Amino acid sequence: MIDFRSDTVTKPTPGMLAFMQAAPVGDDVFGEDPSINSLENITAAMFGMEAGLFCPSGTMTNQIAIKTHTQAGDEVICDELSHIYQYEGGGIAFNSGAMKTGRSASRKIPA
Repeated sequence: MIDFRSDTVTKPTPGMLAFMQAAPVGDDVFGEDPSINSLENITAAMFGMEAGLFCPSGTMTNQIAIKTHTQAGDEVICDELSHIYQYEGGGIAFNSGAMKTGRSASRKIPA
């Protein structure tokens, strides 16, 4: 079974490792990584956007999203058990100038 809880607990299978070792690579900052270029192009087309952006971690993606949707002084309201509340508060303040507020959400599954 693969554990998808977090990008830090999933371990690659032997097949995944072999694929990664054989993949062509390049510097993605200079647009030279064919895998990243392909991934960004596919996702841009999938969502009808001009371009895509690869983010190597959930934290990076969260911080970009928060910065995109807030202005300095805004409040980010999130579940008190969420990753951004538990582990990314400093990033929210530093990167976006926003503050976080945690709320307790119901864990009940609707009938």
